[in-house]
Amino acid sequence: MSSAFYPIGTPGTPWGVDEIATWLGRQRRQRSYADLVLRVVDALRERFDVVQYGELDYAPDAYPLMALRSRRWRGDRPVALVTGGVHGYETSGVMGALQFAEQHAADFEDRCDLMIAPCVSPWGFERIHRWNPQALDPNRSFRPNSPAPESAALMRLVEPFAARVRVHIDLHETTDTDETEFRPALAARDGRPFTPGGIPDGFYLVDDTDTPQPGFQQAIIDAVARVTHIAPADERGEIIGSPVVAPGVIRYALRPLGLCAGITDAPYRTTTEVYPDSPSATADQCNVAQAAAVCAALEYALSYQGT
Repeated sequence: MSSAFYPIGTPGTPWGVDEIATWLGRQRRQRSYADLVLRVVDALRERFDVVQYGELDYAPDAYPLMALRSRRWRGDRPVALVTGGVHGYETSGVMGALQFAEQHAADFEDRCDLMIAPCVSPWGFERIHRWNPQALDPNRSFRPNSPAPESAALMRLVEPFAARVRVHIDLHETTDTDETEFRPALAARDGRPFTPGGIPDGFYLVDDTDTPQPGFQQAIIDAVARVTHIAPADERGEIIGSPVVAPGVIRYALRPLGLCAGITDAPYRTTTEVYPDSPSATADQCNVAQAAAVCAALEYALSYQGT
């Protein structure tokens, strides 16, 4: 059964420039990237090299894209890549990446070169939205000649050391607004009917269909389970329409779908998902869960020599 018509566009007809302009006109800044992200990044300058890897020109606003790089970056060690805020509205992805940098990164600085991009999509962060101003999803845009500036900039940052990336963990959330706003908007944008689904209650991971790493995923699940609950499978044995292959783990084709976790050939890759709207978890728990996931991912990938 399909839901009611989304208030922009004509049912069955993909959006054009007028519909995108109408959608864009409805977006409002709700929080400050400068205050909540750049201020924290600036405070970490004594411990990291702060790298500006691009700037988004979304007039009248401009957003510097910032990353934290190991002060002891050597160029001959495995790289651990941490990304957050690819979907700007997914708050714990950003805050979890920053919390890892503040509280845990020092535990790994002698074992790897570390790169942290805590907020890939600052325009979406400020407007608490999944898309960028062109109504594009950056997390479906990590591909050659990307139409999304956010995605293209991150790929340019990573390209010089991509061959050395041993582990990449991309931090996300699944929220109630996925079902009430973002999935209906996506269906309307693409001229498709919207079929209501469900939101999993808890933490889960998205492994890579083409190169699965079940031991790696399990190590992260075990660590996060000490912080918050793991999402159960639904009555079909699925999470968001994908078969559950292990408790709290599903698989996507990362690179063909243009997902951030597929931008390198790192042997250890995953996307985290937490549920901040759960009655059984707080925002702080979600941030801690993200940081715990990063720690577990790096510990496993830097310690385990198998594949």
